[in-house]
Amino acid sequence: MAALVSSTLPRGAIAAASLLACRRPPLPGSLWGRRFPAVSFPALQLHTASGAMRASQEDFERAKVQVKHLKEDPGNEVKLKLYALFKQATEGQCTSPKPGMLDFVNKAKWDAWNALGSLPKDTARQNYVDLVASLVSSQSLNQEKTSASDKKSEYENLVVTREGNITQILLNRPTKKNAINVKMYNEIMLALEAAGKDDSSLTVITGNGDYYSSGNDLTEFMSVQPNEIEKKIQDASVLLRKFVDHFIDFPKPLVAVVNGSAVGISVTLLALFDLVYATDKAAEMLIFGRKLTAQEACARGLVTEVFPDSTFQKEVWTRLKAYSQLPPKTMMVSKQLIRSFEKETLHRINVEECAVLRERWVSEDCLNALVNFMNRKSKL
Repeated sequence: MAALVSSTLPRGAIAAASLLACRRPPLPGSLWGRRFPAVSFPALQLHTASGAMRASQEDFERAKVQVKHLKEDPGNEVKLKLYALFKQATEGQCTSPKPGMLDFVNKAKWDAWNALGSLPKDTARQNYVDLVASLVSSQSLNQEKTSASDKKSEYENLVVTREGNITQILLNRPTKKNAINVKMYNEIMLALEAAGKDDSSLTVITGNGDYYSSGNDLTEFMSVQPNEIEKKIQDASVLLRKFVDHFIDFPKPLVAVVNGSAVGISVTLLALFDLVYATDKAAEMLIFGRKLTAQEACARGLVTEVFPDSTFQKEVWTRLKAYSQLPPKTMMVSKQLIRSFEKETLHRINVEECAVLRERWVSEDCLNALVNFMNRKSKL
């Protein structure tokens, strides 16, 4: 996967969003000087309540209280619907002046309200009450399901959490230095698919323990019989291609928080992240087994910024929480604009490299290296 390690690959969708939102200088990366078209929020499609029944003022007041007590964030799109319906129900048709293009939050609110047009106040009130009722019912059902399953994680090798607008995917095999086995490959793909569809603003991948990741878990080959090696390699090649494709196609800003040493595939993937933050104790194993320090990786464009280990977590997460408050759709559009220019090329390179790797994995020098690795493991 060495061809994927290139400082020319795009990084910095977040910077573009920051530039649009507050006209401040963007983060280091390839976006400096690029100009992006203005991004508008799509008009919300809202239903009109049918039938003669209309919610009473008492129902409306009760719904207002229920909104304040929702335990789960319903997401920005739903919150805009609630805002628009509330304004329509209390003030009627939108007549306030349209906010400027750079006032993303107020413009999104104005667009949502204005999209309701001349919807009658009593109809807006009914729709507001109905929407709140559906949210309360849905969250109650979700809580019952969570309680019934004893909150059992669907992942064996990951811990996926949500804090505010950030989804974190934690590589969780610390005793194996977060080496990636087949199950973990599949779990990471599932976690990326879920994170790409949720309403978070950005996704962070980091490691549990002293290692970010030690790369592929080669111990899985220890149980492979000689007549199964060819099939194992073929399956591994297909899995790797699908795995890398998930990073190429991920729609949101993707951030690597490299908390320690990184090896192999965990290094080559860094070029596909939008931001890469590393602690100064991190070392990446690259060509000829040479260790590349975090500072050297930063100088070559593989890492965005390096922080002292003593303040690494605090500084990085403070910054990421600030970025997560930027308009999520703007960040997604910015990333899509950047990635669209080379997505086809990246997929083609991925296919070609996996084919080459498949050939190298059955070569004599690769098999000898694997045997030597297994012999070292058996002596530990």
